Amino acid sequence: MQIQKILNNNVVITTDQKNNEIVAMGRGLAFQKKIGDEIAEEAIDKTYHLANSDLFHKFQELLVDVPISYVEIANDIIDEAKVTLKNPLNDSLYISITDHLYAAIQRVKEGVRVRNLLLWDVKRLFPDEFSVGVSAVKKIKEEFKIDLGEDEAGNIALHLVNAQTESDNEDAYMMAELMQEIIQITSYYFKVQLDEESVYFYRFTTHLRFFASRIMNRRQLTDETDDELLLIIQKKYQNAYQCVERIADFISKKYHYEMSNDEKLYLTIHIARLVQKVNQ
Repeated sequence: MQIQKILNNNVVITTDQKNNEIVAMGRGLAFQKKIGDEIAEEAIDKTYHLANSDLFHKFQELLVDVPISYVEIANDIIDEAKVTLKNPLNDSLYISITDHLYAAIQRVKEGVRVRNLLLWDVKRLFPDEFSVGVSAVKKIKEEFKIDLGEDEAGNIALHLVNAQTESDNEDAYMMAELMQEIIQITSYYFKVQLDEESVYFYRFTTHLRFFASRIMNRRQLTDETDDELLLIIQKKYQNAYQCVERIADFISKKYHYEMSNDEKLYLTIHIARLVQKVNQ
């Protein structure tokens, strides 16, 4: 592989066998080397190819300023997230996680800690992402001897939510708010305290996550359900469907989004199961 650009002693730009431009990383990879020099493949620890050219250039800019140790630990966190979450993750995560960790650690070193006002909601609504965030905080403590705490575990979780929904950073906060609003409407309508430890609540919030993502990104679920099936569901789960109608009215007024019949049907089924278990 031939060096096309040197970002720092540990990171260079080169091309792979398919002539794709890639970032190659390795300890001392570019030490005493110049553009045009060859590098041995065994000297490379990690390569990155981001298909989006804009993301690729942003990643290059980030690597100029951020030490390789931060990139490596961010990569470990993303690898764990891929296994735990089992959902595709947007390439932007390599930039957002690396940049966030670097900034968060620098803040803590300076004695500045920022509270995560959504921490409680993140724990409830995104438990899988939060578990990865907790693991990430442990990794960081082992590597840098700095305890970022639960607030940063929650922030990392929100980055993981964004990477699955292709939303920008503010959308994860909006999603959490919307999910909380739907949960409150449901709890108030049925006058029950929902069991947040149950598998039914977990399934409910998982459904809400992708429903909220569609609302944030204006991607309505296309109606494919037979009208007869919708009528059966309306009749079988009358109270749950009336609750969904209230939710639909709220979403229409606040978010200017009209729920499709399919969305109403699936949400009705989830709410019916959730409330049924609470009342047993």
